[in-house]
Order: sequence, then C-alpha cells, then structure tokens
Amino acid sequence: MFKRQVLTLDEVLNKFLRVEGLEIPLKQKRLIDSWPTVAGPTIARYTQSLFIKNQTLLVKISNPALRQDLCMMKGKLVTRLNEQVGGFIISDIKFY
Repeated sequence: MFKRQVLTLDEVLNKFLRVEGLEIPLKQKRLIDSWPTVAGPTIARYTQSLFIKNQTLLVKISNPALRQDLCMMKGKLVTRLNEQVGGFIISDIKFY
C-alpha cells in the first residue's frame, strides 16, 4: 500500500502562490487594503493614494499638518502594517 502525503488546502494554495511568484504581490495588496484599519478612518479620509515601490510604501496625504504628524509615527506604522499581513513587506513609509 502506498502512503500519500496529504496537504491541507491552505498549504497547497500557499505553495502554488510561492511557485508562481504571486505571494509577495498578494501580501502587498493586503497591506495597502489594511491602511484604513491600521491608520484609522480619519487618516484614511485624507489619504489620496497608496503604492509600494522598492519595499517603501508611498502615501499621498492632502493635509500638511497630518503629513508631518505621520512622519513622526512611521516606524510604528511600518511595524503594524507588516504585522497585519504577517510578513516583512515594507521597510519604510514616505509621505508626500
């Protein structure tokens, strides 16, 4: 009798995403989608655009005073965003 290696669906999907090179883009999308949750609804209201380039999250904020406050909190935001997606996706945040 042959013994088969049984994998859970979660393991199969994670392996497929890793092999096809889709794991990091999916985590990047989840990180961007989690911005309103991590930053809060007030900050999300002033956020105009978000994108990731070279492990840096670029965030366009329409309020200059809020932009300055967020610059002082960026270390904490990086940690919370990476924890939200369960991996090291970004190393820095730049507000413009």
